[in-house]
Amino acid sequence: MQKIKTALLSYGMSGKVFHAPFLDIHPGFELLGSWERSKKLIQEDYPYVKSYPSIDELLADDVDLVIVNTPVGTHYEYAKKVLLAGKHAVVEKAFTTTTAEAQELAKIAEEKGLKLAVFQNRRWDSDFKTIQKIINDGVLGDLVEAEFHFDRYNPLLSPKAHKETANDGAGVLKDLGPHIIDQAVCLFGSPNSVFADIRITRENSLVDDWIDLLLIYKDFRVRLKAGFFVREANPAYTIHGKKGSFLKPRGDVQEDELKIGKKPNLESWGTESEELKGILHTEIDGKVIREKVPTLQGNYFSFFDGVYNSITNNITEPVTAQDGVKVMQIIDAAIASNAQRTVINL
Repeated sequence: MQKIKTALLSYGMSGKVFHAPFLDIHPGFELLGSWERSKKLIQEDYPYVKSYPSIDELLADDVDLVIVNTPVGTHYEYAKKVLLAGKHAVVEKAFTTTTAEAQELAKIAEEKGLKLAVFQNRRWDSDFKTIQKIINDGVLGDLVEAEFHFDRYNPLLSPKAHKETANDGAGVLKDLGPHIIDQAVCLFGSPNSVFADIRITRENSLVDDWIDLLLIYKDFRVRLKAGFFVREANPAYTIHGKKGSFLKPRGDVQEDELKIGKKPNLESWGTESEELKGILHTEIDGKVIREKVPTLQGNYFSFFDGVYNSITNNITEPVTAQDGVKVMQIIDAAIASNAQRTVINL
């Protein structure tokens, strides 16, 4: 099996939790190491890998694929450097800080024949996979509206300076927002227009921490919300069609289990608790039903498997650079809408 030699651009939470465990268990990847600026931690978990003192030394090594998992404001600079060095890249969300940056990266990758994927792992959450199946099965009839939430209760400011300093990459719109925006685009494509309300709600916060986006499609609407003052959770997904409704709480367990050091597997990994099943209330074959629906298994391994296959078999990435461009177009439109207090056409 061909080995894809892979390196990370940081080994903080995202490298330790979301990337290294899956690269380590996938037989097609060889984890070479990570760029580590101050703390040298990766060798504590993976003694056989390297700790690179600079990005230049990392890129000078025999690396095939680089994971750009640094703060959002650096994604464009580092991803461009990676691509110009002739390496494939996976870039964390938000892909970039502007649509123009995203389009330029996509163009460079295309011109150089390189694979460029955006790490939208939430497409492989158990709850999202379940609502995707419900929609694809058509049991709700023609859709009227959908509402996605990515809410938390956390009034405290992050100790990470780059998350709380006013900069182009900070704020919930470019942190939690890309997850639910990408999920909407994955399900429904790009909207015709966007209306957005973006606020600061935490005391002493300098960055947006509450968003309410309305994606306007021809025949239906999608509302996307995220905030830090939701102690009692809303359903993560509410979908209403002309035949029925589906409500699903957020239940994916992968992030929590990765954070406490559990190692992913391909059998039971990503299995939700039974009590977090969604409620389907609809009409099928003339009969009205209201029942709980089994939740599909989540697994971020599928993203990495897709990246592997895209490189070795020269097929489309699991989340493409153009997918990333579409998300950035909606983010840019949301910023403009909030500033102008009007609907922005895409």
